[in-house]
Amino acid sequence: MQAILDSLLPIFLLIFLGYTFKHLRFPGEGFWEQADRFTYYALFPALFIYKLSNADLQGFEGTAFISSSLLAVAILTTILVALNRAWLHFSGAAFTSVYQGALRFNSYVFLALVSSLYGDEGLILAAFLITFFVPIINICCISIFSIYASQSSLSPMSFIRSIIKNPLILACFAGGAINVIGTGIWSPLNQTLSVLSSAALPLGLLSVGVGLHLDQIKAAKLEIIIACLFKLLLFPAVIAGVAMLLGVEGIALSVLVLFAALPTASTSHILSRELGGDVRLMSAIITLQTVMSMFTLMAVLSVAV
Repeated sequence: MQAILDSLLPIFLLIFLGYTFKHLRFPGEGFWEQADRFTYYALFPALFIYKLSNADLQGFEGTAFISSSLLAVAILTTILVALNRAWLHFSGAAFTSVYQGALRFNSYVFLALVSSLYGDEGLILAAFLITFFVPIINICCISIFSIYASQSSLSPMSFIRSIIKNPLILACFAGGAINVIGTGIWSPLNQTLSVLSSAALPLGLLSVGVGLHLDQIKAAKLEIIIACLFKLLLFPAVIAGVAMLLGVEGIALSVLVLFAALPTASTSHILSRELGGDVRLMSAIITLQTVMSMFTLMAVLSVAV
């Protein structure tokens, strides 16, 4: 338990340090938006290329590992859609926010926790999971928008381009290809990537804190409660059951459960704004889940680790 607490506290202290910086308007107007772009397009790709290209992938068999996450999403999507049709009756815009809140994940918090708890082995598993899961969850979310939000206008080609140009996916493929080919990276460049990637996790966590809006979680609406229950409790329970049925065990099982128990992606509000979702509700879900996960992750990890 103490080891879990020691891993969680620095991460959430960095998140709330970012929240404090935002309210102090430090270091200046517009800084954090650009810092977030720099983290997403430069620092995390450097981290993935460095870790994957130098990883020992011999004996790694990820079919059951990846399948567990995809099957869990299919099960939860079915349950959530059925519940909304039979009982919840959320508006279309609200349901898109609940859906994103129930199934998307915050990659910054995920990678920081995995690195802290499981080291490089955990990071490699996380990178593989992100490579396969991000396109699938985006397909699911955009499909939900197309059904429930009439303003949705993202074309299939623009969606495909967004996946192909995703810097995290490109970096995972690049690092994996270098590893498989066996050429390695030129030593000075490899060291440069190592130094550059070391800034990814702390800056990413500060950006999560900057994105919090605590003033938007005063009203505990049913939509927020459902999104939190699905994401923080039901998702980790379902993925654990599916993974164990498929024979996943050890660190791989722990990484899957941790992945499912994370708060939703801090960028979910962008998709809501672009495709006609409920942006205010989405911001409230992101913020409340991030705060609540400080406590729910402790409970989940005490069982999973």
